Amino acid sequence: MGPSALRTAGLVSMLSELGHEVEDWGAVQPAQARAVVHGNLALKALPEISAWTSAIAEAAYTASSDAMPIFLGGDHSISAGTVSGVARRAAERGRPLFVLWLDAHPDFHTLDTTTSGNLHGVPLAYASGRPGFSGYFPDLPTAVDPAHVCTMGLRSVDPAERRALKEAGVTVHDMRAIDEHGIAPLLRAFLARVEKENGLLHVSLDVDFLDPSIAPAVGTTVPGGATFREAHLVMEMLSDSGLVSSLDLVELNPFLDERGRTATLMVDLTASLMGRRIMDRPTRSHSGSL
Repeated sequence: MGPSALRTAGLVSMLSELGHEVEDWGAVQPAQARAVVHGNLALKALPEISAWTSAIAEAAYTASSDAMPIFLGGDHSISAGTVSGVARRAAERGRPLFVLWLDAHPDFHTLDTTTSGNLHGVPLAYASGRPGFSGYFPDLPTAVDPAHVCTMGLRSVDPAERRALKEAGVTVHDMRAIDEHGIAPLLRAFLARVEKENGLLHVSLDVDFLDPSIAPAVGTTVPGGATFREAHLVMEMLSDSGLVSSLDLVELNPFLDERGRTATLMVDLTASLMGRRIMDRPTRSHSGSL
């Protein structure tokens, strides 16, 4: 229902009004699920998630050939497919893929370390080439270099993830760092790295990056998230950079929303990323497609 709510909130018409040529490709159909058995008996829907990852990765690769794809998700497990698909495209172009992960959680568990068994907690680890996915998830054509990943807004990190993030060399900006330094300097430094290395940038926006007081429509609410202005500033800075090549919008649960205000906020944030502004500022050229 999450993608439907974003469409109902006017995502496509907003993009068109901003001057973008838009194609709505509808829903991805999953690949055929195969029997997959893992030693971690807590894992939920592993065959189905693996099949979805394969189908979404192929769709992401195709959609990124000559446009900026926007992926509308249910839970964050879709990013196992979206990130791996656009990483394959970036590698073919001879450019590094960078990932900005806007989320209360790093989603950096492996199939072995997750205790909840919820596979929306593993996509970034999978796409980064962490061990333990071979034979269970689709083989990765290209893994994202963890040094090219920036997580921002974290405030719920399990011990196993904390160790893995440090070991892998992921850039981590939790909410304390944002409180201490401000969100703009942290993001500006990351964007400078992307530009210096001529990288492509995938942005993955989870509803729970936002404080639940402004975005209640998520099943994993964690207090103390990004404010309305912080979230829009991130999107405005990303727009100014002209570096974003693909986007995830995930974890919107309309059954938990209040008269659609979370869906409307997600569309408004996307508008800020895609060029809507109050005052004209110098930016790099930006065009995209859904």
